[in-house]
Amino acid sequence: MRVLAIGDIHGCLGALDDLLAWVNPTRADDLIFLGDYVDRGPDSRGVINRLIELKQSRPVVCLRGNHEVMMLAARFGDRSDRKQWLGVGGAQALGSYGPAIGVSGTFDDIPDGHWDFLNDELVSYHETDRFIFVHAGVYPDTPMDEQPDNMLYWEFFPVAMRHESGKTVICGHSSQRSGVPKVIPGAVCIDTCVYGGGWLTCLDSLSGRYWQVDVLGRKREGWVDYDEE
Repeated sequence: MRVLAIGDIHGCLGALDDLLAWVNPTRADDLIFLGDYVDRGPDSRGVINRLIELKQSRPVVCLRGNHEVMMLAARFGDRSDRKQWLGVGGAQALGSYGPAIGVSGTFDDIPDGHWDFLNDELVSYHETDRFIFVHAGVYPDTPMDEQPDNMLYWEFFPVAMRHESGKTVICGHSSQRSGVPKVIPGAVCIDTCVYGGGWLTCLDSLSGRYWQVDVLGRKREGWVDYDEE
């Protein structure tokens, strides 16, 4: 059994498919996606389709990221919510729903099943006996069911994140321009910036092994050494 966490995908369906084919999760593995499935990359629609397909075929945990929060706010909020989302990759997401290449889509072009997925199928965090999986981060001295939304979805990676439970936090959100996972006391960040010329990362949280692919199909792997001090 592996406990597999996949970092921020941001519309990069090709990289996601290449990564899944390489890692080859089985039904014995836990599979957890850390959020930010949409925006910036070219195929947000395809990514959501793939996640829906996966959830129909096997147990999958899909966390909510701040970009999903913004996409829903853009649909139901005011003009400023829409402007904010479009400016951070929402334009690319809508483009993936267009009726033809080069023609952008609208909110009406997004299938109801995709809205249902974004609104109803995503969770704010996931816990196991050893790990906490979250999109952005946690307050160390706050129980998980009391964590505020700004921390779960928006705050950036600090210098340490040791949760009171003693569990290791696995998160995304904070882009690691180095292209490798970043380890701090109590936590690991695996947003390795696939949409920006970096890599999409899958981490086996139990062993520390990780696999990475980029949008060109290149592959590499390595190991995370957890900071136990």
